[in-house]
Amino acid sequence: MKRWPVIGLTLAVLWVFVNGAPLTPTGIATTLLVGLLVGLPIAYVLRRFYTAEMNVRGGLLAAPFGVLYVLLFVRELLVANLDVAWRVLAPSMPIKPDVVEVPLRVESDLAVTTIANSITLTPGTLTMDYDRDRNTLYVHGITGANRGAVVEPIRRWEDYALRIFDEERSPGDPVPDPDTLGGETDGE
Repeated sequence: MKRWPVIGLTLAVLWVFVNGAPLTPTGIATTLLVGLLVGLPIAYVLRRFYTAEMNVRGGLLAAPFGVLYVLLFVRELLVANLDVAWRVLAPSMPIKPDVVEVPLRVESDLAVTTIANSITLTPGTLTMDYDRDRNTLYVHGITGANRGAVVEPIRRWEDYALRIFDEERSPGDPVPDPDTLGGETDGE
């Protein structure tokens, strides 16, 4: 199946939600038609950036994990916002910033980027660097001295990312030790 028509249709459906179509059959159909008139040409022009074929079955199998990833991200986002707000309003709260090295099980560029962006979008944490040779993210956290508090949400996101991006490892696999070639850690 060609990928660009599916992406064009997806853009059109997203347009319906983003545009806030009137909740009438005519309003939704009109907004969807405008989305198709814009989305399909954009998807066609950018088609060389996609692979020629699309694995629909794999996408459908990954979709529930994608939804769970987004729900988990929103939860972590809310918790982190409340935590940072509390630290601002109660100056006696400890802020012990530090940089934490987080070895990853995911390896694809898209999975690493998704996790790195999720970290950076979460208040109180920032992805500073990625070492491709070690497959490691360097994360600055306001509670970096508490390594577990920084790593725990990243591991949960990574569990879903392993499924979404069809990685070789599974969520139950231990985290590779970046200091040893092919070595494994205890899974943190």
